[in-house]
Amino acid sequence: MHYDPISYFLLLLSVCFLTSCYSVRLRNVNGTPQPDPFSDRDDYYRGMAVVEVDTTIGINMTSKDFTYLIKEKEACESGKINIIEYRSTFGGLLLNAITFGKKRKVKIKYVCEKP
Repeated sequence: MHYDPISYFLLLLSVCFLTSCYSVRLRNVNGTPQPDPFSDRDDYYRGMAVVEVDTTIGINMTSKDFTYLIKEKEACESGKINIIEYRSTFGGLLLNAITFGKKRKVKIKYVCEKP
């Protein structure tokens, strides 16, 4: 049997695409999410006022963590967050690897607590 190395590479790349995307969602079960009656979403956040942050940040190679400060216009009126979701994608992992950890792609969704 002859195995094509290009086929193996494409198979490995497709497996990486499937395994390298994940989301982590945290929710406060004791609170009520901020409603948005005009939302036309049909996902988990249906009927909720969702704030999405999609940005690239730069950090030192030796740093293991970072702090993203929420701008005033993105801040919650109640001062509390009900749901927060962090998403990691294959593109974000590639950017992190190519820049040796200096750049990180951040995708966050959050819903404020109802005031």
